[in-house]
This record gives sequence, C-alpha cells and structure tokens, in this order.
Amino acid sequence: MKYQNNEYSESELYKELGALTKNKDVWEESIRDVYALLKTDSVKIQAKALWLLGEMGLKYPQAFNEYVSSIADFLGSEEPLLRERALNALGRVGRADFELIKPYWNKLFIFADDSEPEVRLSFIWASENIATNNPDIYSNFMNIFASLLSDKEDKVRMEAPEIFRVIGKRSPELVKPYLEILKNISENDENKVVRIHSLGAIKATKSE
Repeated sequence: MKYQNNEYSESELYKELGALTKNKDVWEESIRDVYALLKTDSVKIQAKALWLLGEMGLKYPQAFNEYVSSIADFLGSEEPLLRERALNALGRVGRADFELIKPYWNKLFIFADDSEPEVRLSFIWASENIATNNPDIYSNFMNIFASLLSDKEDKVRMEAPEIFRVIGKRSPELVKPYLEILKNISENDENKVVRIHSLGAIKATKSE
C-alpha cells in the first residue's frame, strides 16, 4: 500500500503504520513507501517510520543500501525522539549487515554523552544489536560503556550492563577488565534491575 501524505491524517497514517508493523508478509515490498515517510513534517510519523525501517532492515538488509544514509541523517536531528529512532534503526540494520552502517558507526559514540537519557539508552541498545554479530569491533571502546554504568539516570544504568553481557558472551576477554566494577555494582547498587543486569553480565562472561 502506498502512503500518500495528502490522503491520510497523521492519526490515520500512524494507524496504518501500526497495521503494517504486524503484517510482516508485505514488509519487503513496502520498504520504499515507508522510507518516503521520512520526508513528512510529522515527527510522530518520522519516528514510527524510522522504527519500522529498522525492523525491516534487520529482516531484509540486502534492500537497504540506498536508505541507510537518509536514516543516518536523523542522527543530527534536534528532536531527541528522532535521534533515538535513528540509533535504533542503525542498530537493527547493523546487526544484520554491519558493512551497511560501517560509514556511520564511529559517529554513534557521541551519543553516549547525549543530553537526553533516552538517546543515551538507545545508543547502548543499538550497540548491543551491532555487537551481537560483531563484538570485537568494540575492543577499543569498552571504557565508553563503562562510563555509562554510573550514568545519573536509572534507565541508562539499567541498560548499560546489558552491552557487557552481549559482548561478554561472545568475546569475554573484552569484558574481563570490568568484572570487578560489575561485581561491585551487582552487590551495592540501589537499583534492583541494575544489580540483576550486572550479575547477568558477569555470568555471561564467566560462562565462556
């Protein structure tokens, strides 16, 4: 189905995208139509389209060579939600085919210091996705993730140990220098989820 901007209100278009999200059988043929929605004036629709493009890119990375640069353009958006969704989308596409997002990969690390906690969280989540199949590319960047273990926002600190779990399961040598830090957090952090996730990272690393 082609989504013509002048035929749908924002709410109708959002609903149509929601229905498409569930109808994975037509994803491949709908990629170009969803991509076209990145040019709308609605942040809500752009964000939804970016999220869906990420899921489509995970499933059909071979179709995304011409779209990745436009997704990456949203990393520079003044809207935090669009930065979040661009990170998420690049993470999903990069999980399927790192080469597609490689030209933009180094740029992702600036979002570890983004002013918005949701964007910092999305940076971690995107990195987890990419590291699932490419853990060793993070060998020189582990200190950045370590700094996020002490982020001022709970939502970020809850997610930060998860990148250590993902990498530790696949390349434990990269996480071993941080096991004492994770152990201390797992025993002393006031947030239960942070403690649990830190312990999970330790167990994943030591299981290898």
